[in-house]
Amino acid sequence: MSALPKNPRSQRTYRALVVAGLELLAERPIDALAVDEIVSRARVAKGSFFNHFHDKAAFGRAIGGEIRTELEERIGRANATVSDPVARLAGGMRTGLIFALEEPRKTKIMLLNMSQSTLRDQPLNQGVAADMSAAFATGRLRKEARESGIRYWLGLCQVLMINAIERRVDATEAAKRLEDMIILALTGLGLSGDDAASYAASQSQLLLEEHQP
Repeated sequence: MSALPKNPRSQRTYRALVVAGLELLAERPIDALAVDEIVSRARVAKGSFFNHFHDKAAFGRAIGGEIRTELEERIGRANATVSDPVARLAGGMRTGLIFALEEPRKTKIMLLNMSQSTLRDQPLNQGVAADMSAAFATGRLRKEARESGIRYWLGLCQVLMINAIERRVDATEAAKRLEDMIILALTGLGLSGDDAASYAASQSQLLLEEHQP
């Protein structure tokens, strides 16, 4: 993600480009957009685009990263009082699904444009990496989770979010799918079926309480 410029004028130009990108990427993928179209929508000079972004791919990654940052901030707030690392992982999946239900356009843009979205050393994955490591340290996860748990977990979260957008599920159906996915995800990591079901039921109920269509 490109850093926000310090100069106020540059900040305004950057934000105008990002807003234009959010609008245009909701309609077409980055490869189908021309830089001229982006700057026209943003009402800035063409040279301004290249002052902030190396190319269209970098532009798409920056926007995807901004949306992911917004999502991570939501997850941080949702898990602020939660200490159990397994519950924090499950809470992150719940929050991601709610985000997809409430912000389908942003979710689609994020999933199409995020760079290195499942890598351990991706800065925006540090929260889930820390929770996965803490969960592994409890001795409740299978040994494969040490190396592959992050990719596995994030992959399932992304599939759940994509499915919610494609199927346009309501809150009741979303809660059921979340419950099923958490059970599958946690048992896959090594938790017992009973433990996984308990976490899943709790997160499903929280989704119904938190998501207001």
